[in-house]
Amino acid sequence: MRDGQAGGHYKWVALSNTTLSITMATVDASIVIIAMPAIFRGIGLDPLAPGNVTYLLWMIMGYLLVTAVLVVTLGRLGDMYGRVRIYNLGFVVFTLASIALSLDPYTGSQGAIWLIMWRLVQAVGGAMLMANAAAILTDAFPARQRGMALGINQIAGIAGQFVGLLLGGLLAAWWWRAVFWVNVPIGVIGTIWSYLSLRELASTRRARIDWAGNITFALGAGLLLAAITHGIQPYGGHSTGWTNPWVVGALATGVALLIAFCIIETKTAEPMFRLGLFKIRAFAAGNAASLLGSIARGGLQFMLVIWLAGIWLPLHGYDFADTPLWAGIYMLPLTTGFLLAGPVSGYLSDRYGPRPFATAGLLVAACAFCGLMLLPVVFPYWAFALLIFGNGIGSGLFASPNTSAIMSSVPARHRGSASGMRATFQNSGMALSIGIFFSLLIVGLAATLPRTLSSGLHAQGVPLAIADHISHLPPVSTVFAALLGYNPVQHLLAPSGVLATLPAHNAAVLTGNQFFPHLISGPFHHGLIIVFTAAAAMSLAGAGVSLLRGSQFYYDAPDGTGSPGPASQAASADAAGPPVRAAVVPRAARQVPNGSAPGPPANGGPPPDGGPAQPGARPPLRSRTP
Repeated sequence: MRDGQAGGHYKWVALSNTTLSITMATVDASIVIIAMPAIFRGIGLDPLAPGNVTYLLWMIMGYLLVTAVLVVTLGRLGDMYGRVRIYNLGFVVFTLASIALSLDPYTGSQGAIWLIMWRLVQAVGGAMLMANAAAILTDAFPARQRGMALGINQIAGIAGQFVGLLLGGLLAAWWWRAVFWVNVPIGVIGTIWSYLSLRELASTRRARIDWAGNITFALGAGLLLAAITHGIQPYGGHSTGWTNPWVVGALATGVALLIAFCIIETKTAEPMFRLGLFKIRAFAAGNAASLLGSIARGGLQFMLVIWLAGIWLPLHGYDFADTPLWAGIYMLPLTTGFLLAGPVSGYLSDRYGPRPFATAGLLVAACAFCGLMLLPVVFPYWAFALLIFGNGIGSGLFASPNTSAIMSSVPARHRGSASGMRATFQNSGMALSIGIFFSLLIVGLAATLPRTLSSGLHAQGVPLAIADHISHLPPVSTVFAALLGYNPVQHLLAPSGVLATLPAHNAAVLTGNQFFPHLISGPFHHGLIIVFTAAAAMSLAGAGVSLLRGSQFYYDAPDGTGSPGPASQAASADAAGPPVRAAVVPRAARQVPNGSAPGPPANGGPPPDGGPAQPGARPPLRSRTP
């Protein structure tokens, strides 16, 4: 469809609707983190009790795991049955699940299971939205505006993760059920709006569902990410669960199933995902850089919340119960950086190509991580705000052009599955990051915290046997206590009842705002150095991969003549080969079609569909931006 037909008013409708949906879906991924104490109080359950940590982890991680596993399948279904149709269904599922979450009728473990199950259903709706939003935008916008459009959409999604922290704290302070009710009016409005205003622009192509590929991918990715989640929990005498036979077995089985998935996809006539798309350099490099960037960025919000809520804010007079909310407020410079850099970077990448901006973004993020390593634990806020603002700028610079480059590099009829794969790499990177960063932090704490904690407790009159026992408890409960706004020392000492036997002065010191932050600051800083070093290394590796993406090109060759007719598009889509590199044309004449390539594409590689090379195909032309 021509830009004049698909564009104008409609493309802005598509942008605003998909931005609303992605913001809603990503806000919900993080909104429960800060609200968790209020939610568990509402259902009468202590999330830090040994038998309840699993509920806590699945409340935090379950949503992310489901979206990471299902987005490729749901993107492929969008290619087959209509992207708008699957997207609209996602709004409905998400909204109904939000209503069910807010109406939780149970308490205790049954209440937790109800919340977890409906969070997983909600994640299915979120995955439907995430998998098809970028493809809908790519269909609606010409190539010269895709970076801007996808940038706004992508940055709204990333910023939503941090806005969710703030909203969770504000709503939980009023009523824990409001955390889930907030999505309902947005979901209802978005559902009606999308059903009335969005339409299919890309032609669908019905095919058999690749059951073997879908099942092996879902099981493999699910086991892998679930094992990483459980690796955070202590096992036996170890501070983490990476020696747990179940975790080791799930990791091995998950990898084996993903290898089987790759083999199946190369031998199936209608695969769930065409692995030949990874032969397109822009697609492969963009996804690899996205994975590395997500690993670097994913656990950052958790580390910053723990740093602020567990140490910095209590030392500045804030009560532990209020620190999660204020941590979200003090992290606003990070969100501001995202919001400022994303659209600007997307607009500039449309004119000058994605590589310099995506690469520079990861380099800026790496510098910010190095700066955070150099900060003292009790820092001047202006320096902290400047560094996290820089991290937001770097992530915003990277996200917009990288997404645009990935989505523009694939055939029109594969945009749904390509968008799903892009989201899988991004969400999997987030889950990997949380698992890796938490494990690194906990290992760092386990090396230094026991001695510090034991001596500090004993100095305040806690019997040596009790102090020694508490100091050798797995640090994970201490970390989660700080994350959720519990008084860590009070939580550790409560089971022994020792607080009631101590002099009032000693008990006040132990449960005050100064004792725990001063006690943990040294061991915590040691763990932070390890975490931020890993994040900086991932960002630098991602920048290196981003440099390998090559010059800017679109699968649909800009020829300045507008879009081909429907017959030409259909014929070209059926014979889609590898992408055409954009020829050098005057900027004013670059009217890039939104559908399939107008002629037989060629860039010297085998077609993504595994079909034969097209006779008389044009030689590859490397693009330059004058």
